[in-house]
Amino acid sequence: MRFFFSIFCVLFSFGAIANNLIDSVGVENQNGNQLILHKVLPKETYYSIGRIYNVSPRTIIEQNNNIALQIGIVIKVPTIRPFGSSAKIEPQTPGNGIIIDYKVGPREYLNMIAKRFNTTVEDIKQLNNLRGNNLSIGQTLKIRPGQGAAEQPVVVAAKPQVIIPTSTPAAAETPAEALPEKPKIPTSRLGLSERNERGVAVWITDENLDGTKMLALHRTAPIGTVVKVTNPMTDRVTFVKIVGKFTENETTKDVIIVITKATAELLGALDKRFQVTIDYGMPNE
Repeated sequence: MRFFFSIFCVLFSFGAIANNLIDSVGVENQNGNQLILHKVLPKETYYSIGRIYNVSPRTIIEQNNNIALQIGIVIKVPTIRPFGSSAKIEPQTPGNGIIIDYKVGPREYLNMIAKRFNTTVEDIKQLNNLRGNNLSIGQTLKIRPGQGAAEQPVVVAAKPQVIIPTSTPAAAETPAEALPEKPKIPTSRLGLSERNERGVAVWITDENLDGTKMLALHRTAPIGTVVKVTNPMTDRVTFVKIVGKFTENETTKDVIIVITKATAELLGALDKRFQVTIDYGMPNE
Protein backbone atom coordinates (compact mmCIF):
# COMPACT_ATOMS: atom_id res chain seq x y z
CA MET A 1 0.00 0.00 0.00
CA ARG A 2 2.90 2.38 0.79
CA PHE A 3 4.39 1.67 -2.62
CA PHE A 4 1.17 2.50 -4.48
CA PHE A 5 0.66 5.58 -2.32
CA SER A 6 4.18 6.81 -3.18
CA ILE A 7 3.56 6.28 -6.90
CA PHE A 8 0.31 8.26 -6.64
CA CYS A 9 2.07 11.17 -4.89
CA VAL A 10 4.80 11.31 -7.55
CA LEU A 11 2.27 11.32 -10.39
CA PHE A 12 0.22 14.02 -8.66
CA SER A 13 3.33 16.19 -8.20
CA PHE A 14 4.26 15.87 -11.89
CA GLY A 15 0.70 16.81 -12.85
CA ALA A 16 0.78 19.91 -10.68
CA ILE A 17 4.13 20.99 -12.15
CA ALA A 18 2.87 20.45 -15.70
CA ASN A 19 -0.18 22.61 -15.00
CA ASN A 20 1.95 25.48 -13.69
CA LEU A 21 4.56 25.46 -16.47
CA ILE A 22 3.75 27.00 -19.79
CA ASP A 23 7.42 27.40 -20.59
CA SER A 24 7.21 24.57 -23.14
CA VAL A 25 10.80 23.28 -22.84
CA GLY A 26 12.62 24.98 -20.00
CA VAL A 27 13.97 28.20 -18.51
CA GLU A 28 17.41 29.80 -18.57
CA ASN A 29 18.95 32.63 -16.55
CA GLN A 30 19.47 35.87 -18.51
CA ASN A 31 20.86 38.69 -16.37
CA GLY A 32 18.83 37.49 -13.39
CA ASN A 33 15.58 37.16 -15.36
CA GLN A 34 13.88 34.12 -16.82
CA LEU A 35 14.57 33.31 -20.48
CA ILE A 36 11.82 30.92 -21.55
CA LEU A 37 12.63 28.18 -24.06
CA HIS A 38 9.51 27.78 -26.17
CA LYS A 39 8.92 24.97 -28.66
CA VAL A 40 7.00 26.30 -31.67
CA LEU A 41 3.62 24.64 -32.30
CA PRO A 42 1.59 24.59 -35.57
CA LYS A 43 0.20 27.98 -36.69
CA GLU A 44 2.12 29.90 -34.01
CA THR A 45 3.59 33.33 -34.83
CA TYR A 46 5.75 35.79 -32.93
CA TYR A 47 2.57 37.70 -32.08
CA SER A 48 0.70 34.68 -30.70
CA ILE A 49 3.74 33.56 -28.67
CA GLY A 50 4.17 37.08 -27.30
CA ARG A 51 0.54 37.07 -26.23
CA ILE A 52 0.99 33.75 -24.37
CA TYR A 53 3.81 35.12 -22.22
CA ASN A 54 2.66 38.78 -22.23
CA VAL A 55 5.91 39.80 -23.94
CA SER A 56 6.30 42.25 -26.83
CA PRO A 57 6.60 40.38 -30.17
CA ARG A 58 9.39 42.75 -31.22
CA THR A 59 11.40 41.76 -28.12
CA ILE A 60 11.08 38.07 -29.07
CA ILE A 61 12.00 38.84 -32.71
CA GLU A 62 15.16 40.70 -31.66
CA GLN A 63 16.12 37.96 -29.17
CA ASN A 64 15.94 35.32 -31.95
CA ASN A 65 17.36 37.45 -34.81
CA ASN A 66 13.99 37.27 -36.62
CA ILE A 67 14.43 33.62 -37.61
CA ALA A 68 11.62 32.02 -39.60
CA LEU A 69 9.32 30.06 -37.27
CA GLN A 70 9.01 26.36 -38.04
CA ILE A 71 7.13 23.66 -36.17
CA GLY A 72 9.31 22.02 -33.54
CA ILE A 73 12.13 24.59 -33.30
CA VAL A 74 12.94 26.12 -29.92
CA ILE A 75 13.03 29.90 -29.56
CA LYS A 76 13.93 32.07 -26.58
CA VAL A 77 11.37 34.37 -24.95
CA PRO A 78 12.91 37.05 -22.66
CA THR A 79 10.86 38.08 -19.64
CA ILE A 80 11.27 40.38 -16.64
CA ARG A 81 10.24 37.63 -14.23
CA PRO A 82 13.07 36.94 -11.72
CA PHE A 83 14.95 33.72 -12.40
CA GLY A 84 13.89 30.99 -9.98
CA SER A 85 10.36 32.34 -9.58
CA SER A 86 7.65 29.69 -9.80
CA ALA A 87 4.88 32.16 -10.60
CA LYS A 88 2.82 31.21 -13.61
CA ILE A 89 2.63 33.61 -16.57
CA GLU A 90 -0.99 33.98 -17.60
CA PRO A 91 -1.91 34.67 -21.23
CA GLN A 92 -3.11 38.18 -21.95
CA THR A 93 -6.91 38.34 -21.84
CA PRO A 94 -9.43 41.08 -22.69
CA GLY A 95 -10.01 43.53 -19.86
CA ASN A 96 -13.82 43.53 -19.71
CA GLY A 97 -15.06 41.20 -22.46
CA ILE A 98 -16.72 43.95 -24.53
CA ILE A 99 -16.23 44.56 -28.24
CA ILE A 100 -16.10 48.10 -29.59
CA ASP A 101 -16.53 49.57 -33.05
CA TYR A 102 -13.54 51.61 -34.21
CA LYS A 103 -13.49 53.90 -37.25
CA VAL A 104 -10.17 53.86 -39.14
CA GLY A 105 -8.59 57.29 -39.54
CA PRO A 106 -6.00 58.62 -42.03
CA ARG A 107 -2.58 56.94 -42.04
CA GLU A 108 -3.64 54.21 -39.60
CA TYR A 109 -2.72 50.57 -39.96
CA LEU A 110 -3.43 47.35 -38.07
CA ASN A 111 -0.28 47.29 -35.95
CA MET A 112 -0.88 50.83 -34.69
CA ILE A 113 -4.51 50.10 -33.81
CA ALA A 114 -3.57 46.83 -32.06
CA LYS A 115 -1.03 48.65 -29.86
CA ARG A 116 -3.52 51.41 -29.06
CA PHE A 117 -6.05 48.91 -27.68
CA ASN A 118 -3.50 46.49 -26.18
CA THR A 119 -4.55 43.64 -28.47
CA THR A 120 -2.98 41.81 -31.44
CA VAL A 121 -3.19 42.11 -35.22
CA GLU A 122 -4.28 38.46 -35.44
CA ASP A 123 -7.18 39.05 -33.03
CA ILE A 124 -8.43 42.06 -35.03
CA LYS A 125 -8.16 40.18 -38.34
CA GLN A 126 -9.97 37.14 -36.92
CA LEU A 127 -12.71 39.28 -35.36
CA ASN A 128 -13.32 41.13 -38.66
CA ASN A 129 -12.67 38.19 -41.04
CA LEU A 130 -9.82 40.12 -42.70
CA ARG A 131 -7.68 38.16 -45.15
CA GLY A 132 -5.09 40.90 -45.64
CA ASN A 133 -3.69 43.98 -43.91
CA ASN A 134 -5.32 46.63 -46.12
CA LEU A 135 -7.46 49.24 -44.36
CA SER A 136 -9.45 52.14 -45.80
CA ILE A 137 -10.24 55.50 -44.21
CA GLY A 138 -13.67 55.37 -42.55
CA GLN A 139 -13.71 51.56 -42.35
CA THR A 140 -15.32 50.27 -39.13
CA LEU A 141 -13.45 47.54 -37.23
CA LYS A 142 -14.58 45.46 -34.29
CA ILE A 143 -11.96 45.60 -31.52
CA ARG A 144 -11.65 43.48 -28.37
CA PRO A 145 -9.59 45.73 -26.04
CA GLY A 146 -7.00 44.14 -23.78
CA GLN A 147 -6.16 45.10 -20.20
CA GLY A 148 -5.09 48.73 -19.83
CA ALA A 149 -6.99 49.90 -22.92
CA ALA A 150 -9.79 51.47 -20.86
CA GLU A 151 -7.83 54.71 -20.71
CA GLN A 152 -8.65 55.38 -24.38
CA PRO A 153 -11.09 58.32 -24.75
CA VAL A 154 -14.47 56.91 -25.82
CA VAL A 155 -18.06 58.00 -26.33
CA VAL A 156 -21.18 55.86 -26.17
CA ALA A 157 -22.64 55.04 -29.58
CA ALA A 158 -26.27 54.35 -30.49
CA LYS A 159 -26.04 50.60 -29.89
CA PRO A 160 -25.82 49.33 -26.28
CA GLN A 161 -22.28 48.60 -25.07
CA VAL A 162 -20.70 49.79 -28.31
CA ILE A 163 -18.20 52.64 -27.96
CA ILE A 164 -16.31 54.63 -30.55
CA PRO A 165 -12.95 56.29 -29.71
CA THR A 166 -12.94 60.02 -30.32
CA SER A 167 -10.04 62.00 -31.68
CA THR A 168 -9.29 65.56 -32.69
CA PRO A 169 -8.44 66.38 -36.32
CA ALA A 170 -4.81 66.87 -35.34
CA ALA A 171 -4.64 63.49 -33.62
CA ALA A 172 -6.29 61.77 -36.58
CA GLU A 173 -3.58 63.04 -38.88
CA THR A 174 -0.69 62.04 -36.60
CA PRO A 175 0.00 58.29 -36.14
CA ALA A 176 1.12 56.88 -32.79
CA GLU A 177 4.45 55.95 -34.29
CA ALA A 178 5.93 58.36 -36.83
CA LEU A 179 6.91 56.67 -40.06
CA PRO A 180 10.50 57.15 -41.29
CA GLU A 181 10.94 60.46 -43.05
CA LYS A 182 10.54 60.04 -46.78
CA PRO A 183 13.25 61.38 -49.06
CA LYS A 184 12.28 64.34 -51.21
CA ILE A 185 12.94 63.84 -54.90
CA PRO A 186 12.55 67.28 -56.48
CA THR A 187 11.96 67.72 -60.17
CA SER A 188 15.36 67.98 -61.81
CA ARG A 189 16.87 68.44 -65.22
CA LEU A 190 16.38 64.68 -65.69
CA GLY A 191 12.62 65.21 -65.51
CA LEU A 192 11.99 63.00 -62.45
CA SER A 193 9.21 63.45 -59.93
CA GLU A 194 8.55 61.63 -56.66
CA ARG A 195 6.00 58.82 -56.46
CA ASN A 196 4.71 57.50 -53.12
CA GLU A 197 2.52 54.43 -52.76
CA ARG A 198 1.13 52.59 -49.74
CA GLY A 199 -0.36 49.12 -49.86
CA VAL A 200 0.42 45.40 -49.71
CA ALA A 201 3.64 43.73 -50.83
CA VAL A 202 3.98 40.00 -51.49
CA TRP A 203 7.13 37.93 -51.81
CA ILE A 204 7.24 35.02 -54.25
CA THR A 205 9.56 32.22 -55.27
CA ASP A 206 10.11 32.19 -59.03
CA GLU A 207 12.86 30.62 -61.12
CA ASN A 208 13.05 33.82 -63.19
CA LEU A 209 13.53 36.00 -60.08
CA ASP A 210 16.70 35.41 -58.04
CA GLY A 211 15.37 35.07 -54.49
CA THR A 212 18.76 35.95 -52.94
CA LYS A 213 18.92 39.45 -54.48
CA MET A 214 17.06 42.67 -53.76
CA LEU A 215 14.78 42.61 -56.80
CA ALA A 216 11.14 43.51 -57.40
CA LEU A 217 8.31 43.66 -59.93
CA HIS A 218 6.02 46.67 -60.34
CA ARG A 219 3.06 47.48 -62.59
CA THR A 220 4.24 50.85 -63.93
CA ALA A 221 7.77 51.69 -62.71
CA PRO A 222 10.34 51.43 -65.53
CA ILE A 223 12.79 48.54 -65.46
CA GLY A 224 15.96 49.60 -63.65
CA THR A 225 14.16 51.94 -61.22
CA VAL A 226 15.49 51.82 -57.66
CA VAL A 227 12.61 51.79 -55.15
CA LYS A 228 12.77 52.49 -51.41
CA VAL A 229 10.59 49.99 -49.52
CA THR A 230 9.55 50.57 -45.87
CA ASN A 231 7.83 48.07 -43.55
CA PRO A 232 5.89 50.29 -41.06
CA MET A 233 5.39 47.36 -38.67
CA THR A 234 9.15 46.91 -38.09
CA ASP A 235 10.43 50.35 -39.24
CA ARG A 236 12.89 48.53 -41.50
CA VAL A 237 13.89 50.04 -44.84
CA THR A 238 15.65 48.64 -47.91
CA PHE A 239 16.09 49.42 -51.60
CA VAL A 240 15.17 47.13 -54.50
CA LYS A 241 15.70 47.23 -58.26
CA ILE A 242 12.71 46.85 -60.59
CA VAL A 243 13.45 44.08 -63.10
CA GLY A 244 10.02 43.61 -64.65
CA LYS A 245 6.28 44.04 -64.43
CA PHE A 246 3.67 41.71 -62.96
CA THR A 247 0.11 40.90 -63.88
CA GLU A 248 -2.66 40.35 -61.35
CA ASN A 249 -3.46 36.77 -60.38
CA GLU A 250 -4.51 34.96 -57.22
CA THR A 251 -1.11 35.61 -55.59
CA THR A 252 -0.65 39.24 -56.65
CA LYS A 253 -4.23 40.41 -56.19
CA ASP A 254 -4.46 43.90 -54.64
CA VAL A 255 -0.67 44.24 -54.18
CA ILE A 256 1.46 47.23 -55.22
CA ILE A 257 4.82 45.46 -55.49
CA VAL A 258 6.21 41.92 -55.76
CA ILE A 259 9.55 41.29 -54.01
CA THR A 260 12.03 38.46 -53.44
CA LYS A 261 12.26 36.39 -50.28
CA ALA A 262 15.60 38.02 -49.38
CA THR A 263 13.95 41.45 -49.47
CA ALA A 264 11.05 40.28 -47.28
CA GLU A 265 13.44 38.82 -44.70
CA LEU A 266 15.46 42.05 -44.58
CA LEU A 267 12.23 44.00 -43.98
CA GLY A 268 11.29 41.64 -41.13
CA ALA A 269 8.08 40.43 -42.79
CA LEU A 270 6.14 37.95 -40.65
CA ASP A 271 3.69 36.96 -43.40
CA LYS A 272 3.93 36.46 -47.14
CA ARG A 273 1.68 39.50 -47.64
CA PHE A 274 2.38 42.57 -45.54
CA GLN A 275 1.88 46.35 -45.53
CA VAL A 276 4.58 48.59 -47.05
CA THR A 277 5.18 52.09 -48.33
CA ILE A 278 7.31 52.62 -51.45
CA ASP A 279 9.04 55.71 -52.83
CA TYR A 280 10.69 56.10 -56.23
CA GLY A 281 11.27 58.57 -59.04
CA MET A 282 9.27 58.54 -62.30
CA PRO A 283 9.92 60.46 -65.51
CA ASN A 284 7.53 63.36 -65.99
CA GLU A 285 4.96 62.91 -68.70
